[in-house]
Amino acid sequence: MGVRKHEKAEAMKEEKKSLYFSKLNNCPTSPRKMRLIADLVRGVSVERALYLLKYNPKEASLRVEKLLRSALANWQNKNEGLRIEDSNLYVKDIFVDAGRQLKRIRPAPQGRAHRIRKRSNHVTIFIDSKIIEEKQIKKNNGTKS
Repeated sequence: MGVRKHEKAEAMKEEKKSLYFSKLNNCPTSPRKMRLIADLVRGVSVERALYLLKYNPKEASLRVEKLLRSALANWQNKNEGLRIEDSNLYVKDIFVDAGRQLKRIRPAPQGRAHRIRKRSNHVTIFIDSKIIEEKQIKKNNGTKS
């Protein structure tokens, strides 16, 4: 590996240490249905997001709730001395990408066959603390003036 590529990889690794995220691959729901749930919790505090997901009747909300709890556990592993309640966490970003498609055949009239695409998706959720962001904004404003 070249020097620049190695330095870039190290920088990305260091940057990833400060991110708190969780990823769900090949979830067997269509991306369109999952995006409805993702739009509900984007930008919302973690407590409110867990409440919304718990009482939402859609099946995709159970998977996103479990994913959010996983992201919270990742946050706790990286910040052992802090409490979740005091840190003012929120869902910074959540996005849903299309996964693989299983192609199946359904019998149709007159000996024909129709193709069925069983879709899946990949969900990634990022959480962050509003307190840390406010400190960074103040720090950046202080260096500009």
